[in-house]
Amino acid sequence: MNDRPEVFRGNRIFLACIYWAFVLYVFVPLILMVLMGFKDSNFIGFPIKSWTLDWYTGVFADAEVLSTFGYSVAIAVLSTLISIFVGTWIAVLLEGRKFWGRTLLFGLAVLPALVPGIISAIAFRIYARWLGIEPGMGAIVWAHAVHNVPFVVLVVMARLSTLPKSQIEAARDLGADPLISFIRVTLPYLVPAILGASIFCLLLSFDDFVRSFFLGGYEPTLPVLIFAKLRSGMSPEINAIATVALFLTAAIGIWAERFTRRMNKEN
Repeated sequence: MNDRPEVFRGNRIFLACIYWAFVLYVFVPLILMVLMGFKDSNFIGFPIKSWTLDWYTGVFADAEVLSTFGYSVAIAVLSTLISIFVGTWIAVLLEGRKFWGRTLLFGLAVLPALVPGIISAIAFRIYARWLGIEPGMGAIVWAHAVHNVPFVVLVVMARLSTLPKSQIEAARDLGADPLISFIRVTLPYLVPAILGASIFCLLLSFDDFVRSFFLGGYEPTLPVLIFAKLRSGMSPEINAIATVALFLTAAIGIWAERFTRRMNKEN
């Protein structure tokens, strides 16, 4: 009996070591990336003998980077809107209902998330060519939206499973038809899940390299632009671009998490 506290303490220390090892594994490369953006040299590497802000100021002065950034954001927003609309309706159709083919429909809905990225990109490229869709923004938005739908379906279905059926029944008893009860009861309850899924889809689309590379036209997305710059050598400019994108996406994620938590408390 006296050995139990020692065992628990040993387990806590072991778990703490694993936790901090994971934190270092994740954050040390990011910290090094940020620091390399301040190096006053054309190539990255240690030691950093002098520091400069030129690479970061150059990011905001580079018309190509800003244009590509705006292009990537537009693709992310459009693909997210499409995936949210389609994924929410699929989730509403599947959750709490039993009908023939439900399992098949659910499997088809989540299948894009299970297919490896390179296979998915090749398949989209072949199918787009067969449909006569030219490489470019439309093809990328379509591919990103299809890839994001499964995540919306899973998140919204999880939220729907916690919706008290009594609320819908009360709306029906008060004379609301299915559409009105969905708009006034179900949809407000789904807002936190839809918001969370939207942020996740935005970040997925913004960061998607493989599908953007295979389906892109002459104008690259931000990941494709970074890849193109990498082919000519690793310079602090790439670190600066990646750092700006990192802090922007992190800020969006933190805001979304706090906003979703606040809405969950209100509900």
